[in-house]
Amino acid sequence: MSTRVERLFLMIIALALLAFVLAPLMLMVATSLKADEQQILLDFGNWRAFWVDPSQISLENFRQVLNDTTSPVPRYLMNSALIVVCIVVFGVFVNSLAAYALARISFPGRNWIVMAVISLIIIPMEALAVPMLLMMNQVGWVDTYQAQIVPFIAHPFSIFLFYQFFAKIPKDYDEAAFLDGASHLKIYWQIIMPLSLPAIATVAILQSLEYWNAFLWPLMVTRGAEVRPVALALAQFFGTPPPIWGDVMAFSVLMSAPVLGVYLLFQRWFIQSAMGSGVKG
Repeated sequence: MSTRVERLFLMIIALALLAFVLAPLMLMVATSLKADEQQILLDFGNWRAFWVDPSQISLENFRQVLNDTTSPVPRYLMNSALIVVCIVVFGVFVNSLAAYALARISFPGRNWIVMAVISLIIIPMEALAVPMLLMMNQVGWVDTYQAQIVPFIAHPFSIFLFYQFFAKIPKDYDEAAFLDGASHLKIYWQIIMPLSLPAIATVAILQSLEYWNAFLWPLMVTRGAEVRPVALALAQFFGTPPPIWGDVMAFSVLMSAPVLGVYLLFQRWFIQSAMGSGVKG
């Protein structure tokens, strides 16, 4: 009997947490589909804010957001997509290669380098923003894509994640490959990386979330809409008084959809990594 009560109690807690997480999403989607701004304001503060009558569903807010000439949303979305794709693609290669060297190759000072990587994880980006801005100004990269991509390709936390995963893969794979005449690069590319899809998915999702939502650094290093990411556009949209809530929520849906798509694409491997179901040594 006590077991049944405990399960019921845990289910109630889980449902409460689920409702707490889903409530903002429901509010965002429902508001974005309402064309009447006055009705939106009236609905705020009661349960109708989380619901939209199917007969009143409208895409007018999305049309207004996408056609707004003062804030070119398609351009901002393209900028963010370009920045995130470059960081993730180059970052997975660079960080995994560094992690392979630390996890699979013995050399003097390796443990010190691992400790340095772990130490870099705790340094907040805000502490490095001003020196990085000065460096970007020195090389002439202010208001460019490069300034938003190159400094973030090497990522200490991603290196650490790959290192942890690579260290669990049995060294027998390496020894067998060496007997067949394989080089370290061939082992990395043909053996280690195919076994590391959960780690790759985890890094891809975490980096996509981090840089899709980046705000402070793009605000400091960009000047115009040509290279600015979508998070800055949302701030501009929200900061124009009075805010048109239907448009703001429609913009939020457009901003959230790509990240959700990335998660759905990599969710199977991400869950494997989160559950610790990678290859064990």
